[in-house]
Amino acid sequence: MTGTSMISKSLCRSFITTVCLFFLLIPTRGAAETPTAVEVSGQRPVSFNRGWRFFKGEAVGAENPAFDDSSWRALRLPHDWAIAGPFDPQQNPHTGALPISGTGWYRKTFILPESARNSYFSIEFDGAMSNAVVWLNGQELGGRPYGYSSFAFDLTSELHFGGEPHVLAVRLAPEDHASRWYPGAGIYRNVWLDRTGPVYVAHWGTYVTTPEVSDQKATVQVKTEVRNRLDHASSVVLRTIILDATRKAAGQNCERITIPANATQTVSTRLTVARPQLWDIDHPYLYTLVSEVAEGKNVRDRYLTPFGVRSIAFDKEKGFSLNGRRLKLHGVCLHHDLGALGAAVNRRATERELQILKAAGVNAVR
Repeated sequence: MTGTSMISKSLCRSFITTVCLFFLLIPTRGAAETPTAVEVSGQRPVSFNRGWRFFKGEAVGAENPAFDDSSWRALRLPHDWAIAGPFDPQQNPHTGALPISGTGWYRKTFILPESARNSYFSIEFDGAMSNAVVWLNGQELGGRPYGYSSFAFDLTSELHFGGEPHVLAVRLAPEDHASRWYPGAGIYRNVWLDRTGPVYVAHWGTYVTTPEVSDQKATVQVKTEVRNRLDHASSVVLRTIILDATRKAAGQNCERITIPANATQTVSTRLTVARPQLWDIDHPYLYTLVSEVAEGKNVRDRYLTPFGVRSIAFDKEKGFSLNGRRLKLHGVCLHHDLGALGAAVNRRATERELQILKAAGVNAVR
C-alpha cells in the first residue's frame, strides 16, 4: 500500500468518524415543545408536517391528551423509522434486513385561533405504514389498515378555538412478514390540514378529462363536487377557470347552482382552450384548473387542480398513441422507497430518480 493510499484511507476514516459524531450529537429528545399554532389562510390544504413527536414501541394511553410525550423524539414528517435499523439479515431477510414491523406512535399538539371558528377542518394522510389508528383529543377518528393508500378524517366536531390545545395521536403497527420487499414504516408521506367554509369543493372533488384534442383547440370536461354543510339550501356561483403556465386565463365558465341542505352536488362543465400546449413526454406542460365557490363578490372557497391536455389511445394493431403519435412504452416497475434514504418521501430525490430513468430511455413507470 502506498503512502498516498494510507493517507487517503486515514482521512476517509477521520471524515466518517466526524460525521458519525456530528449526528450522534444532534439532540433528538427534549422538553415538550410549544403547541403548533395553525395559521388561518385561504390556501387549502396546508402542510401539517412540523411539530410532531415519535416513539418506537408500544405506549399505553398515548392517545390521551394528558399523556407525557416530552421524552419522545421531536421530528418533522415525512418519517420512516425502519431505515434507521438495526440491520438483521436473519430476522428480516426479505426487507433489506431492516425492521419494518413493530409499533410506533406519533403525536402532535396544536392550537387553532378564534378567527377559525365556524370553519370546517379535515386531516389528510398521504401515506402511513400501516394499520393506522388516529385519535383527536382522545376520541378515535378511525383507521386505515392498508399502508399504500391515502386517507382523511373530519376533525370539526372535536375542535375548539382560541388557545386550548388539541392533541392528534397516530398509532401504526406494520406486521412481520407482510412484505417481500422494503415497504418502509411510519408516516412516510406528507400530512395536510384542510380548512373550508360550509360550502366548498369536496375532498378530491374535481375530475378533469380532455376528450377532444387538436393543435387548434382542446375540450376540457370538468366534473366538480360542491358540498353544502348547512342545514338549509345554499345558492352559490361556481366559477371554473383554466390558467396556463404563465397564470393567464385560457378558458372560464360561471354557473349558479343551488345545493340542498347537507348535500353534495356534482356540476359538469365543458370549456375550450384555443391552441393548447399539449402535454407530452418531452414537453410536460401543465395547466391549472381553478374552482371558485362565490357568494356575491365574496369567494368562499378556491380549489386548484393541475392537469395536462393530451389525447391517449390504445389500438390492437398500432398499440399505444399519445397525441395521435404512436409511442412505444419503455417501462419499469419502481418501488416507492429511495434506497438508503428510506421510504420517507423526498421531492428532490424522487425527481433525480426519474431524471436518471428518463436518461436511460424510460418513459413509463408502474
